[in-house]
Amino acid sequence: MRRPMVAGNWKMHGTRASVVELTQGLGKLSLPSGVEVAVFPPSLFINQVIDGLEGKGINVGAQNSAVQPEQGALTGEVAPSQLAEVGCKYVLIGHSERRQIIGENDEVLNQKFAAAQKSGLTPVLCIGETLAEREAGETLEVVGRQLSVVIDVFGIKAFANAVIAYEPVWAIGTGLTASPQQAQDVHAAIRKQLAAKDAEVAESMQLLYGGSVKAANAAELFGMPDIDGGLIGGASLNADEFGAICRAAGN
Repeated sequence: MRRPMVAGNWKMHGTRASVVELTQGLGKLSLPSGVEVAVFPPSLFINQVIDGLEGKGINVGAQNSAVQPEQGALTGEVAPSQLAEVGCKYVLIGHSERRQIIGENDEVLNQKFAAAQKSGLTPVLCIGETLAEREAGETLEVVGRQLSVVIDVFGIKAFANAVIAYEPVWAIGTGLTASPQQAQDVHAAIRKQLAAKDAEVAESMQLLYGGSVKAANAAELFGMPDIDGGLIGGASLNADEFGAICRAAGN
């Protein structure tokens, strides 16, 4: 049986003081034992968060990592081997903000996916369609292509050590949320695409939904058969709200 997962993407938020407050709040939460919980702070605060959450049962991931696994001459980047060395378990790959604002293409994302795995990190591959693509009826085509780009290069077995997050671009930070059934339909299609290559990998794959998930809608979303948890944005910056979402995943 797949273990539910709730991951908090803090994006470019935080000061030393606010991170202390947030980690202290997270450390006081009563989290369901059956749910895997992770947070993704800005790289500047990763060490602080790892230290602050020591012994609390919350994993820490990075929001980005370099295209090469090892240290080297790549100014401004952080090697996945460095992230693993300080205690990170996960790294986000292909978040829509990286794809659309930073301009990361398929080749770059594949390099990052491979470098993360080579360094012992678990990539959380983010895929999703824009509003224009959904309105044109292209959702499954777009999501399927974003997934195929990775499968075609590395094979389906690479997903034995990965997480997939479906994040409709139109629902990220907008307050709009895919209905539970809309989200389920896409998650089911993703799992079907994986199953066509390897049923065992598909069945064990954690599929997360991201896109304005809050405590108020989490239980209904997580109740869908192919939604195994969430990648949470703004709501993860409030410890009590995030805790409520984690408890929803536990139910």
